Amino acid sequence: MSFQSFLEFKDLDDAKLSEEIINAKKYLFDMRLKKSTRQTFKPHLFKHTKRKIAQLMTIERQRKENKN
Repeated sequence: MSFQSFLEFKDLDDAKLSEEIINAKKYLFDMRLKKSTRQTFKPHLFKHTKRKIAQLMTIERQRKENKN
């Protein structure tokens, strides 16, 4: 899993954007659960997922600011 482009996320509509945020947060939770139960996981995906969540939330915030 490589870093996704910020421009790829900008093309998403609001509903799909919210869905992507929820899915990424669930995935991050699952990875934390795997880590705490000593199951195998890929540690570099923590960084990738956190970055993805930050990008998605930034786009969501910018859209809300532009609507007001």
